[in-house]
Amino acid sequence: MTMHRSRRSFLQSAAAAAIAAPMINLAAFPAFASSDRKYSSRVMKIMERALVIDMLGVVKLSLSLEYWKQRMPEQDIQWLRESGVTVLHNAVGSGGPDAHANAMTFFGLMNGFIARNSDILKLVDRAADIDKAKAEGKIAIILGLQNAEHFRTPADVKPFHDLGQRCAQLTYNTQNYYGSGSTERGDGGVSGAGVRLIQKMNEVGMLVDVSHCGDRTTLDAIELSKQPIAITHSNCRALNPNPRTKTDEAIKKLAAAGGVMGITGVRNFVRDREPTTIEHMVDHIDHVVKIAGIEHVGIGTDADLNGHDDLPPEQIKLAKSLYDSSYGFRDKLDTDGFDDPLRFYNLTEVLIRRGYSDANIEAILGGNFRRLLGQVWGA
Repeated sequence: MTMHRSRRSFLQSAAAAAIAAPMINLAAFPAFASSDRKYSSRVMKIMERALVIDMLGVVKLSLSLEYWKQRMPEQDIQWLRESGVTVLHNAVGSGGPDAHANAMTFFGLMNGFIARNSDILKLVDRAADIDKAKAEGKIAIILGLQNAEHFRTPADVKPFHDLGQRCAQLTYNTQNYYGSGSTERGDGGVSGAGVRLIQKMNEVGMLVDVSHCGDRTTLDAIELSKQPIAITHSNCRALNPNPRTKTDEAIKKLAAAGGVMGITGVRNFVRDREPTTIEHMVDHIDHVVKIAGIEHVGIGTDADLNGHDDLPPEQIKLAKSLYDSSYGFRDKLDTDGFDDPLRFYNLTEVLIRRGYSDANIEAILGGNFRRLLGQVWGA
């Protein structure tokens, strides 16, 4: 059966967002009919123009395979249409002895799901599909996986590219054949097989992602790849000492090689204490801009539009149990003000208040990742 979840109303989430991100001027307009949350005309115009790319945003946080075999529920379609999001990089964690078979199942389900919902979703094959989706009022879906264990050898990269995969993390949190994850006791860097894997990904035009990789593996991948790579969803260790955050050295080298880093709203990656709000998330954006430049930062929420905290308690408990204690989970998983379908409107408000220009806000919301994807996929 499809998993059902109780959701906060937009009125409740809007009230919380109003505390974290007050209105900027008196000329305010409702974002859409299902919420009385109001935004300035500048916010609305930016969101209307921008390519909003969530470089780790799943369509639905659902453990039920049945969800992906059916037509998307109308409520989920409404949330997608009203969110302002242009692109979701729909990538899940994977691994283990059945990684290859599970990946085949995942990509089969996703291709069927996108076809079944073709009036709202569009599969991304090349970067131009992102622009087409924006023009057509659809949500572009990038297919990816948060591991590389389904590649039994580098020769598997091409067949999975043919199935639609356009991005792959080298590792999840632990050691695999290709490199070391962020919560391993040691980090041996990219392996010999990992070198060949990166070469093959460069060759076919698949984006290399190191979000969950250990520090040395991250630096190795940046150096080894002939194409710029991505950190699709992580934050800055200078602001939060968590193994899933990235060092200044890695961020600077990523930028020097032309890569882009996506900032996530996962609470324990944003801040190691309370309160944890959208303002603290934007601190990470500010930090990347300061040390690496405005051209190298974007967003990767690591959630669906409603976040994690509305999931059934038993699912949240299970999810937390699958990760190392160094992740530092607290009661809540989502960042206040960045935890509902209005999150990118809220983020735009804060970026305006921080003094960013319209052009720079549009770069952060998706322009930087659009540039990166065009370069890598066009290689």
